[in-house]
Amino acid sequence: MKYQEFCNQLIELVGGKENIQSVANCMIRLRFKLKDRSLAKTEKIKELPDVIDVVSNDVAYQVIIGTQVQDIRPEMNQILGLSGEDKHSGSGEKEKFVTMALRILSESMGPILVPIMSAGLLAGILSLISLTGFVSAESSTYLILDAIRQSVFFFLPVLIAIPFARQLGVNEYLAVTVALTLMSDTINGAKGLDFLGFNLPETTYSNSFFPIILSIIFMKYVTKALEKIMPKALQYFFNPVLILIVTLPVTLILFGPLGTYIGDGLNFIFEFIGNTFGNWMVLMLYAALQPFLITIGAGNFIIPIFMNSYATMGYDPVFTPAWIISDIAVCGAVLGYFFRSKDKKQKQLFGTTAFSAFMGVTEPALYGVFVKYRRPYIAVMIGGGLGGLFAGLMKVVGYAPVSLFGLGSFIGENNYRNFYMMLIAVIIGFIGALVAGFILGIPADDKLEAKTTEPIENDAEAVTKLLIKAPVKGKNVALSNVNDKAFSSSALGKGLGIEPEEDTITAPVNGEVVSLFPTNHAIGIKTEYGVEILIHIGINTVELDGKYFETFVKQGDKVSVGDKILKADMSGIRSEGYDPVVITVITNTADYLDVLPSSDSDLNSKEDCLTVVV
Repeated sequence: MKYQEFCNQLIELVGGKENIQSVANCMIRLRFKLKDRSLAKTEKIKELPDVIDVVSNDVAYQVIIGTQVQDIRPEMNQILGLSGEDKHSGSGEKEKFVTMALRILSESMGPILVPIMSAGLLAGILSLISLTGFVSAESSTYLILDAIRQSVFFFLPVLIAIPFARQLGVNEYLAVTVALTLMSDTINGAKGLDFLGFNLPETTYSNSFFPIILSIIFMKYVTKALEKIMPKALQYFFNPVLILIVTLPVTLILFGPLGTYIGDGLNFIFEFIGNTFGNWMVLMLYAALQPFLITIGAGNFIIPIFMNSYATMGYDPVFTPAWIISDIAVCGAVLGYFFRSKDKKQKQLFGTTAFSAFMGVTEPALYGVFVKYRRPYIAVMIGGGLGGLFAGLMKVVGYAPVSLFGLGSFIGENNYRNFYMMLIAVIIGFIGALVAGFILGIPADDKLEAKTTEPIENDAEAVTKLLIKAPVKGKNVALSNVNDKAFSSSALGKGLGIEPEEDTITAPVNGEVVSLFPTNHAIGIKTEYGVEILIHIGINTVELDGKYFETFVKQGDKVSVGDKILKADMSGIRSEGYDPVVITVITNTADYLDVLPSSDSDLNSKEDCLTVVV
């Protein structure tokens, strides 16, 4: 296997096979559901050659890899012994309902985006070739190709049923059977139907989104109930047919109308927003903020919204134009950095990520450039916001969910004005972000990354983060769990504790000793960038009056990372009944954006324990 070594390393670093409940993927991310996230060694994962970044949020533990994730995921499943779509019924922490719903919805939408985006791109191609007269819109060739586009949206309930059923652990073939039955000529849009005397409302299930989702959720509970009631010897023969007989009528009577009401409700909300504030505002804001939403893992929340728009209205007045403008603005922002940079390695990074964004895959740019330099977010807010504002004011709508290469689909039914306005909006977004990125400039050179193990001669304002080494080897202890309110409340600053496994305390940074308590149980160091670090050994150990403590430095001394600064007899401290936990805090935390403790459970003096975000 091509990625076997990488997969084995990644599995080990997320806590081993036994810590993995499931694995899913989107276009460039592996999404892990872990039993215990504290076992994942995030910083070490980031050091793997194929990893761009790691994002951990309420939905999943996400490892950003790149487009090769499509090849890595099957090999990962094979090593773990998982099927292509993982069930989430394993042991571990019980998920909150909202978290579970977000995860299931997010992971179910990923697979169906492939045919939907393909259909949208095909719609654009057909619009262009019919415009040039190469193929007539009435010709058999055009109609056959257009049948692909129509079928994808017409049979949308079937496409949704497969991944959604797998995520819920429901038999996907039974789910597809229900979806196909709903779309049969007997039921789909039929009038005057009744079931056992219950009048059925006229409901169109083709192109729909919510009815089949509600139906599959209900099917899950029917399946569980039958597994408890039906004798095991009879389940294979009778459970499938009973599931269908129970699920279908309830869907026709309840979930069909309810799903329609949900869809209409979403349309009403957006119509209200459009009439009150204008769709232009939502379009502008999303085009400006999409990179930030993707970075925090919240990019998929719009999928059911725009899918519902296409299903009920036949077009999307907000999100399709917005994400295209935002994607090209990401390309423009990184390209602005490309023209601004003089470093060959940076130019290579900016060039490749700009091309990827141009092709519609923005994550390499977001995690490789935006997170690191931060100012590109502002560039996209400017360029994407301007492009989105123009598209919104011109009332541009999307007729198919496409990327930049599907712009032809904006012609729709000969709506050439819509196409031209969208084209202008894209140009505005691209040029605006490119110029903004070039003017804003690069805040820090790759050579000047904030490695506290090396002297940095540039001004401190050029540094984006400062890495603090662990002062002693031991177990990581969350600061909130330290038995001292002054520290656990973060009143003295953010940081962490370490349950020491050795006696020697070393300097975690390059800097100056600015304070040394007479009892030698605490020391203060200030770095050349002004970060003030307090290392405090033990709880209430000041009462020992210096017993068991030895110092190798004095106030005013310069120290380098790894220098011996203190020694404490940890066994002696414990024998006196004191907790020897070594506490490291940033006392001027308020001067920085954040102080992030390491997620590794075991630390040593060669590893980073804190990251100060400048």
